[in-house]
Amino acid sequence: MTAQLETRRHSSLRKYGTQSPWPFRAAAAAIAVGAILAICNTVLARKAEQRHPAKGRFLNIDSVRLHYLEEGSGKPLLLLHGNGGMAEELRVSGLLHAAAEKYRVVAFDRPGFGHSTRPRDRVWSADAQADVIADALDAIGLERVAVFAHSWGTLVALSLANRHPDKVDCLILASGYYFPTPRIDAFLLASSAVPIVGDILRFTIQPLVSRMIWAALVRLLFSPAPVPRRFQDFPRSMALRPSQLRAVGQESGMMIPAAAEVATGYDRLHKPLTIIAGAGDRIVSPQQAEKLHRRVGWSRLVQVGGAGHMVHHTALAEVMGAIDLAMAKYG
Repeated sequence: MTAQLETRRHSSLRKYGTQSPWPFRAAAAAIAVGAILAICNTVLARKAEQRHPAKGRFLNIDSVRLHYLEEGSGKPLLLLHGNGGMAEELRVSGLLHAAAEKYRVVAFDRPGFGHSTRPRDRVWSADAQADVIADALDAIGLERVAVFAHSWGTLVALSLANRHPDKVDCLILASGYYFPTPRIDAFLLASSAVPIVGDILRFTIQPLVSRMIWAALVRLLFSPAPVPRRFQDFPRSMALRPSQLRAVGQESGMMIPAAAEVATGYDRLHKPLTIIAGAGDRIVSPQQAEKLHRRVGWSRLVQVGGAGHMVHHTALAEVMGAIDLAMAKYG
């Protein structure tokens, strides 16, 4: 009987012994591939920063190393970029240089974007960013500014106007998301901000996937307008660093609650307001701009036909016209 059991045991080992290690081998292979990808993405991030060094100045504000570009002279104009962008994107659009011909223009890399840091010791809500921006304006000697903001930056601009009204003369908001609505894209992009899981994704497959879909995403951002040739100068490699992807994920996850929070302050918003929207925007519905215009009765609505989400790139003249009008009246 014992001999028979021993024979069966050896038979089972022969049958399954070579198969049982496969799950462990697969796990080991996945870990190895993940480690290689993490090393590669870390190296690529460092190379991106070397290839695209900071062009502006730095401030240390409340543990944030804040990078900003400054050009021109005259009335001060603050530029705030959207989620995934940076001050360099505003330069590539032509907006920074065009505005600097008439005004003193300051464009910050918001925390976590471009060359600015995003400490993990707080939630980087629109309110938190507005407070840092207000302190930064004090540090560079700007008491009051007109504010142009794009996309997610509009939430920061609105929060700045409500929390620090003495800092803001007027608001020019483009392609903003002002009221909470269901957004599947926000849910998907937020995965990179989930603790541990998000860290793994950002250092392994997310930069790779982002590179694969980059061209399609850019076309969607600009659609229905074509992508301008000058957008080739945008530093894609900087935008795909794990550190910036974390900021993108966090802001995607906060987008709906941030809009809901900011919307509670519209009745207290007593600043001259210009709202710009691309009529063909496929990222944020132009109805958001229309709804804000109805809610804030004294606002001015500028709808640009044939333009998409990146309206300041494809309709620079119209955007500058709106800024000039606001600055002439209120800046």
